Amino acid sequence: MADRVKKPMSPFEKALMAALTQKRLSYNPGIGAFETTTTQEFLASGWNGEYQWPVHKDPIFTPLFVAAGLSGSFQLFGATITYASIASAIATTAITVAVGFLLTPEPPKPEDGRQPLTQPIPYRFWGVGVARVSGAMMLWEVSGDKMFSVQAFVGHRINAYIDYYLNDDKVTVDTNGDVLCPEHNNRYKSRTFIYTRLGLVPETAYAELVTELGDNGVWTPNHRGDGQASAAMICDAPPVEDLQKVFPNGKPALSVVAELALCWDFRDPLQDPEDPSTWTFTKNPAIQLAWHECFSPFGTKRDWRKAILPVLDMWQEEADVCDEFVPRATGGFERRYECGGSDTAEHDPKGGTNAILAACDGWMCERGDGALLFVAGKFREKYVATLTDADILGHTIQHDVLPEEECNRLVPKFTYPATDYTSTDTDFWEDVPAQLQAGRVLPQDASYIWVQQWRQARRLAKREFARMRQKKRGSLDVRFTGINGIYAPWARLQTPLSIPSLNGKVINNRRSVLSIHRGGFQMTFIVMPPDIEEWNPETDEGAAPPIPPKAERKNIPVPVIDTILAVASAGSAYIRVVVIDPNRTDLTPKLRYRIVDTGDGDPGAWVEQKFPDALPEAGLIVMNTNTVPLENQIEVQAAFIGANGSSGEWTDSEFVYSTGIAASFDFSIATNSQYLFDV
Repeated sequence: MADRVKKPMSPFEKALMAALTQKRLSYNPGIGAFETTTTQEFLASGWNGEYQWPVHKDPIFTPLFVAAGLSGSFQLFGATITYASIASAIATTAITVAVGFLLTPEPPKPEDGRQPLTQPIPYRFWGVGVARVSGAMMLWEVSGDKMFSVQAFVGHRINAYIDYYLNDDKVTVDTNGDVLCPEHNNRYKSRTFIYTRLGLVPETAYAELVTELGDNGVWTPNHRGDGQASAAMICDAPPVEDLQKVFPNGKPALSVVAELALCWDFRDPLQDPEDPSTWTFTKNPAIQLAWHECFSPFGTKRDWRKAILPVLDMWQEEADVCDEFVPRATGGFERRYECGGSDTAEHDPKGGTNAILAACDGWMCERGDGALLFVAGKFREKYVATLTDADILGHTIQHDVLPEEECNRLVPKFTYPATDYTSTDTDFWEDVPAQLQAGRVLPQDASYIWVQQWRQARRLAKREFARMRQKKRGSLDVRFTGINGIYAPWARLQTPLSIPSLNGKVINNRRSVLSIHRGGFQMTFIVMPPDIEEWNPETDEGAAPPIPPKAERKNIPVPVIDTILAVASAGSAYIRVVVIDPNRTDLTPKLRYRIVDTGDGDPGAWVEQKFPDALPEAGLIVMNTNTVPLENQIEVQAAFIGANGSSGEWTDSEFVYSTGIAASFDFSIATNSQYLFDV
């Protein structure tokens, strides 16, 4: 066979191969993402207002752009690549307000974590930090007088369970799984049991369910739930008359507060990115973002060797920024940024990315070699690039905002653990002079649903409101020479010729995309306020959000028996019981009584009698039973019935001897009044 003639490489393929074989450039704030000529050198070379190619060293983008020209697509190793597939966001920042937020994928609201999802094939859940989750129902079965359920909370291993809720009741669980609810008279105790799993691989099946449901194959030892953090619940059905008392909100719905994903902390040399058993729980947004982008089964699944490792020092520094201590007005400190929340695989991973970025006012950029640049919300001059007249092809400057887009009050919303992890407002930021000028308050909400510290929500909203009050904003068409500005969260404009109104200003790179038809990139920006980092806890912190008082659950009280006696009448007898009025119109008194000894040493059956028409008088409620057998020791107990039909606890037994002999009794009662009963 004749030797195959090797086809010569096209100029594009030569350029691409050259780019791939060059040494990868790591992020260096002193140089930027790429080496560029200075503006002075560029102008000194005889710039006449026209773009002179080439002026900078670009080993990543240039081969693609030059070979592609201006056509609608090009061939790359036999595959057709269109510009639409390239023109995705390169740099992006958190979106928390305005129209852009409405178009951003959003994780579920924190209130959604109260009720488990019930559908045949549910989406899997995931989460970071601390969050209240209920997951999806995997089993709901009734067998005999017991109800069995299993809920899968998240589809990965978690660190620990912190709190438990049954509907709106916060409960505790002992080492045997028994549910305790002391503030509600332990109505769940010995009736409800909860067992949990962290999501190990392999995991262990719930032995309690296997014992009850294994014979019919409903839940066997093979139902392990590997890698699924879950909980099983067993409820014993109470008597019908006690159903509303034990489960006033219907069948119990379990939700938990848990420490969720274990993440690789790249600052700890003892942690191995390829060994999850060495990872730890964290609330740090930078570490969570790296996990979500590279390691989470529900994230963007980037290769950490390309995304994190080339710029590892940058990620380590930003993680330290998130962990910095910020003083409180009352003394002490808290972390600058913490994050916690959950999402489902139903939503695009961008929703989780935006929620984490919003929690730290973060900015993220994807470099051409796949490295992710990340900067937390703290302004530093070393991250400021420079854009000059030579770098800008065109611009659109907005010197004010439309009336419908005006905002003179920004209301931060966050998730508040003190209100059982619900969405809560904290003190808003407002511009009173702007309100007077507009003639009304123009509010907007800032959503920080993965923030759980009200002070942190205030700090984030202050930064965002300061940016919103900067009227100058717009977009820049940036040449490839200005690629350093694309790869920086902030840029200083040196534009005395093209944009004199912004000359010397620092702008915030809100979003940058590749724009071939504009000759480079398009950057959406907003002018940075000079006081972005100003924070005085004494004046800026505000007040903690109020915690609405929970309506005190009016448990059915146990009656207090004031008097009990046997009353003879016409050769028969009945029992009179006098109890103290509980001052509750929603309660109905009742009695039950029985013979202590029927002759064989055993007591008789209880006879229960209700008194719906008994009215209190002088602080007492008088109840007369039906006739009882004469000459017998009678055991008597009293109780109240609630408005929903549930029964309260019975009193301790009182004993009285029934006789047909009439007598007169003169006794004092609690009100110190004298009552005479003629019998």
